Amino acid sequence: MFRVANAISLDAKGRLAMPSRYRDELDSRCSGQLIVTVDAIDLCLCVYPLDEWENIEKKLRALPSLREENRRLQRLLIGNAVDLELDGSGRFLVPPRLREHSGLDKRAMLVGQLNKFQLWDEDAWNAVSAADLVAIKQPGAMPDELRDLIL
Repeated sequence: MFRVANAISLDAKGRLAMPSRYRDELDSRCSGQLIVTVDAIDLCLCVYPLDEWENIEKKLRALPSLREENRRLQRLLIGNAVDLELDGSGRFLVPPRLREHSGLDKRAMLVGQLNKFQLWDEDAWNAVSAADLVAIKQPGAMPDELRDLIL
C-alpha cells in the first residue's frame, strides 16, 4: 500500500528520487519497473508499479471498442503511458512531455494512492488538497457510506 504525500524535487534533467520507504517494495513487486501516464481526471500524473498497470491494461482491453468514451480513455491512458525503471539510486526520469502536461517543475508531491502514486506540482497539490478539505466539510457533500469509512 502506498500512502502519504511526499515532497520531492525534480533535478534539472527531470529525474526524481523515489522515497526510500517504497523502494524495497517496488523492487520486490516489479523489479523497479514503473509506468507513468496522465491522470484521466486531475492535472497530475499517475505512477503505477508494472503489475498494477497490467491490471489496468486488462480492464481497458476488455472495454467495448465501439463506445467513444472507451476509446477516448484508452487513447488518453495508453497513448501517454511511458515505461520507466528505477535506477541504482532509486531515481526515475519523468519525460518532458508529461512534465509539461502536469506543470511539473522543480517542486513536486508524490502522493500515495494505495495501489499507485499521483505526481503533482507542489503548488497544484496544495491548492487541490485545500479545496478538497473545504468541499468535504460542506453539509451533504459526502454520502453516508463514505462518511462511515472515516468515523
